[in-house]
Amino acid sequence: MQSIHDYYGELVFTKKVMEQKLSKNIYKKLVAAIDNLEPLDQTIASEVAHAMKEWALKNGATHFTHWFQPQRGGTAQKHDSFIDYGEGNEIIERFSASQLVQSEPDASSFPSGGIRSTFEARGYTAWDPTSPVFLLEAGKTKTLVIPSVFLSWTGEVLDLKTPLLRSLTALNEKVISLQKLLGNKNARQIKVFAGIEQEYFLLPKELVKSRPDITVTGRTLFGNKPAKGQQMEDHYFGNIRKNILEFMEDVDHELYRKGIPVKTRHNEVAPNQFELAPLHQEANLAIDNNLQTMEILKRVADNHNMVAILHEKPFAGVNGSGKHFNWSISDNTGTNYFEPSKSPLKNISFLLTISAVLFGVKKFSGILRASVADAGNDHRLGANEAPPAIMSVYLGEYVNDLLDSIEKASTINEKEVNEITLGVQNLPKVNKDYSDRNRTSPVAFTGNKFEFRALGSSANPSEVGTTLNLIAAYGFDEIYKRIEAKKDDSDVKKKALEVVKEIIAETKDIRFEKNGYSQDWHVEAEKRGLPNAKNTPEALKLFLDKDVIKAFSDYHVLTERELRSKIEIKLENYVKIKEIEYKYAVKVVYTLVLPAVLKQINILAKTGKNLSKLNIESEVFAKDIDTLVKLYEDIREYSSALEKFLEEDYGDVNTVAEKFASKGVEILASLREKVDAAEDLVADEFWSMISYQRLLNAF
Repeated sequence: MQSIHDYYGELVFTKKVMEQKLSKNIYKKLVAAIDNLEPLDQTIASEVAHAMKEWALKNGATHFTHWFQPQRGGTAQKHDSFIDYGEGNEIIERFSASQLVQSEPDASSFPSGGIRSTFEARGYTAWDPTSPVFLLEAGKTKTLVIPSVFLSWTGEVLDLKTPLLRSLTALNEKVISLQKLLGNKNARQIKVFAGIEQEYFLLPKELVKSRPDITVTGRTLFGNKPAKGQQMEDHYFGNIRKNILEFMEDVDHELYRKGIPVKTRHNEVAPNQFELAPLHQEANLAIDNNLQTMEILKRVADNHNMVAILHEKPFAGVNGSGKHFNWSISDNTGTNYFEPSKSPLKNISFLLTISAVLFGVKKFSGILRASVADAGNDHRLGANEAPPAIMSVYLGEYVNDLLDSIEKASTINEKEVNEITLGVQNLPKVNKDYSDRNRTSPVAFTGNKFEFRALGSSANPSEVGTTLNLIAAYGFDEIYKRIEAKKDDSDVKKKALEVVKEIIAETKDIRFEKNGYSQDWHVEAEKRGLPNAKNTPEALKLFLDKDVIKAFSDYHVLTERELRSKIEIKLENYVKIKEIEYKYAVKVVYTLVLPAVLKQINILAKTGKNLSKLNIESEVFAKDIDTLVKLYEDIREYSSALEKFLEEDYGDVNTVAEKFASKGVEILASLREKVDAAEDLVADEFWSMISYQRLLNAF
């Protein structure tokens, strides 16, 4: 049996491989670009490209591709073979520096949100050296994959990775500036780490074939609640069935080959729902790895005659799926700014970092909600399985009391703060969790990191990463400016602590330690003035606040034009998803549901006629027929209403999205209620869609 060490990272062009295949000087320059955010020395590209090609060819690759993250979701790639003409027109294998550094895929069919017209097709991908090159396998075929950013020919953003990299640069600048102001000469560069937990459902492939709504929309549009769903709470952390464990083992094997350090696997709350979680990595790499993880889950499931479902809410009445984005900030010295320490300076940094996050969330809680807004996640947020759409911060009893103590202190100085924080030194270092977990909080401090729990399972985590980095950069910037603005002669650390005290008082509104599911919190949050966008169109409007636009622009993450195009793309995507759902719901009704109800009515009618011949009259029997006839009429009526709704011209994309999120959702909900009622009254032999009971007890 192979050890993990024997194959871990075998499909990745790792630093170990680089060191073997590159000259010492070239290797040193490339690592500096990767680790220290130094500009890539273009003179090394030729040797790096040659080394990559030789490694790829040795491992059986025939093609290469620039792999990028378009704003439509998912990833994209165009494959080119290594072959080229040599002297005398003979075929040779070539991979040049220019092919490594930049490519030019046709950008005409990618969403741009009005940045360019369809006929303006030129787009560029550019190599991101901070994320390692790897091999993609498909049967016997292998392709060299180059993680890249994607830009229009004018240099404007067409992807989700570019804003993430820009946000990391902005955060780095603001954190290091503050550390220098505090006298920290050792911190030269920050590193943002992420650990991204992934939830998903598994279903047998054969059962999914009988649910065309899952195949087309990723979720069930209809389905009555089963007698046994998750109410027994017997699935969560339960024994993993043999066939599921075999699937998980194959997933782990493929992830390890890609150098993705998956750590845990377990049954989740809902039947047929599972989760995996990796070790933490630098955020850009962690996000790239999560995108690969989703693809690997689907591919391995297919090999096991299963379907991996990543939709946020595939089944009504049971938990949906998300992914928890664990986020922390460190520097080149290894200091984690979210972890208290015996060092007075590090404790000040801890307090300043917590304050920066609180201040950023206070100012921009709306865009945290907007960063996870999509059609699938609208079903999940606030459904007593995920955080509510109200963005608040949970710090836990210890840190919350710590901040309250600082706020109440009559004077504030380094000695007093060190005494206040002294208790942290005595906590067991094995456990590092200075707080209980609050699953109802979207932004929860969990000891040495924040866990953002509102992200949907199918989402690209880049948007959340970008937003967290941006609001933290804003918070650090505000702290720096306030310290600088204090003109007294006091020590800079004393001034920093005074600013901490100010921010603690100013950000109390977004701190919440209790049950986020309670209706009382919704009432209280409204009093506090916290945004509570119920659906995607409402949430996306929050991106267009003038202060939000200014922040994206000032920190060079997105220009106003790029930000507005992003919102338009997300609205268009929302409309397309809802339109597909509404159209397919009508199709399912006409081709599957109504014929099934008619067959049941026909059987009952024939039976009733035969009973009449025997002079047997039954009120109950007559009521059953009347009930089915009424359901048939109601289903037909709501289907017609949904058809008419889709035919209406509502104007621009904003209005269309709002209508789809309100009236469209209401009509489909009413239609579903009637269809689900009919399911219980129609014989299984007529109802061709597999029931929830069979789906949720498939394994």
